[in-house]
Amino acid sequence: MEILYSDSSIVACVKPVGVDSEGGMCALLRDALGGEIFSVHRLDMNVGGVMVYARTRKAAAELSRLIEGGKMVKEYIAEVKGEVPETGDWEDLLWKDSKRNKVFVVKRERGGVKKARLEFKRLTCGESSQVLVRLHTGRSHQIRVQFASRGYPLLGDHKYGARDERTAPMLFSCRISLPWGGKNTVFEATPEWCAVEKIPQ
Repeated sequence: MEILYSDSSIVACVKPVGVDSEGGMCALLRDALGGEIFSVHRLDMNVGGVMVYARTRKAAAELSRLIEGGKMVKEYIAEVKGEVPETGDWEDLLWKDSKRNKVFVVKRERGGVKKARLEFKRLTCGESSQVLVRLHTGRSHQIRVQFASRGYPLLGDHKYGARDERTAPMLFSCRISLPWGGKNTVFEATPEWCAVEKIPQ
């Protein structure tokens, strides 16, 4: 675990693949920093990357308000099968089968169906493409499902159609931006497999 920033209210860090983003990460951060740690957003266990945690109940409430208001912007780097368009703005209706822990794109709204939107820029292309993805909604497995449903499964994501030998989805939370301390604050990191030196804005 790498700590990117810490003060008396919040801590930004890089969650390793294989660690639970709630209980596991909170325990690691308590061991490293002491005091209380509060989880305010989630990341799949088999996905790594930048996360922000609160160190006080007041900060947790403020971060939660920012998330609910769409003020915390989350961006990801993914590597997907095939050559995706240069840019995209996709909206879908998603339904989660909780028993199977799997999400599906559906055609019409009904109970349990949620709207999902993301934008992306293609960073590299070839037999696979690396893309920078900005989430506008935070649905379960959203990036994985929206790309797979269009024939571009994430490499390593066997739940959603990948057939390669990787053991985890090629997905990484690379940047979180939020208003904090009177300014726009940005925390970012890149995975070892990222093909670009600097994440574009």
